[in-house]
Formats: sequence, structure tokens, C-alpha cells
Amino acid sequence: MTEDLKSLLPEVEVLARRAGDAIMAVYETDFEARTKDDASPVTDADLAAEAIIKPALEALTPDIPVVAEEAAAAGEVPDVSGGAFWLVDPLDGTKEFLKRNGEFTVNIALIRDRAPVLGAVFLPAKETLYSGVVGGGATKSVGTGSPAVIATRAVPPEGLTVVGSRSHGDLSEIEAFLGGAKIASMTPAGSSLKFCLVAEGAADVYPRLGRTMEWDVAAGHAVLSAAGGRVTETDGAPFRYAKNAIFENPHFVAWGR
Repeated sequence: MTEDLKSLLPEVEVLARRAGDAIMAVYETDFEARTKDDASPVTDADLAAEAIIKPALEALTPDIPVVAEEAAAAGEVPDVSGGAFWLVDPLDGTKEFLKRNGEFTVNIALIRDRAPVLGAVFLPAKETLYSGVVGGGATKSVGTGSPAVIATRAVPPEGLTVVGSRSHGDLSEIEAFLGGAKIASMTPAGSSLKFCLVAEGAADVYPRLGRTMEWDVAAGHAVLSAAGGRVTETDGAPFRYAKNAIFENPHFVAWGR
């Protein structure tokens, strides 16, 4: 199965990059945001990226349904009871996109048996791609450079590097959650980049004590798992997908080791 996924990953990486190009075409204009029913923002970039990814995945794997954020917001949610499905966030970190800080991503993940097995996270403003297959390793590539293997690290003697949301949550709440753990630094970051920082050994833990949806986290979870990390609920239980009809997550923690 791992080899099948490895052969599928390059197609997914190309899709993530194509969606990133569409996002940057909007980013360079005087765009405006609109508000969805759940009060979250959406832009033409979100819609343009999803219009590339969703039909391409449906053509690539016709037997695997695609759950994509903007289609789901419009009530288009396929049956995922068959066990395998794609989770797509065409523009994760829309608030970062609006702030023009570059920390927004394209997220594409494949779920099997309620766990991510393949993922690609692309930061179009930074031309940086993280991707991986669980059991087959993870890589990072910048610009036109060759992919470099990434892996999580053991916690250094000086303590944990903790990464948290730039636009959501309370760093003091995160510090309280970690209890007496020795903390070397706490750093904010946007979108699913937080998972990738843990995956490449630039951070050790990412606690998320706020609302997220499954498409927000699946691709980053896949990359982190491929790099040797793990994601659990706050009580240590395994973090699963297709948990409920609206694909909403409980609080969770992404660990390097």
C-alpha cells in the first residue's frame, strides 16, 4: 500500500502547487473577503484553489470521495462511509492570507480507516512544499530545490519549543495545559505550518485548544506522522477522522516524539 501511495503523491503535489498559483494570482490583487454562515472569511482565492483541486482529485481517483471545505460549506458532503476519502482545505489560514503574512497553505490529505496516510501542505507565498506518506517518510522542498528528508527530533535538554496558533487561542492556556513541562520557547505560526514545524524538528509540540475542522489538520497530520510524529486528543486517545457529520475536531496535541 505504501508504494501505491508514493506513486500517487507526485500528482497531489502538482495539484497543491497549481492551487497555490491560483491563490497567488488573487493575493497580488486588491481582493476582498466575504463572511460564510459560520462567520469565517472566504475569498476568491479559496474558491479558485478548490475549483482546481476537487475535480482533479475526482478524476485521479474516481472511487474515492472528496470532502472539500468550500463545497462542504455549501452543503455538498459526500458519503465517506466507504473508509477512504480525500480532505481538502484549498486555503488554510485565510486570516493569515488577509494579513498578507505568507503563513497560509494548501492542504490535501488522503484518509484511510479514519487516519491520514498521505498529505501535501504547500505554502505558496514561500514556495515551500511539505509532503509525505505514512510509513514512507516526509520531505520538504523550497522553490525549485530538491526535496530534503525531514524528521521529528528528540526534545532538547533546554526544553520544549512550543508552536501555537497566530490567530486563535491563548498562549497562556497552552502553557497551563503543558503543566510542569520545561519550555524553552513559545512561537506563534499560522495555518497547518505548525504541524510542519514539528515535522521538520523546528518545534516539539503543537497543542490546539480551540475549534478546528478535519480539513484544517489532515494534511499536516499526515506529514507529521510520515516524519515520525503523532497527533492525539488531549487525553492521549488517538485522533481519528470522520468523527461526526460536520467534520469538527476536539482539542488535540501534535507531538514530535
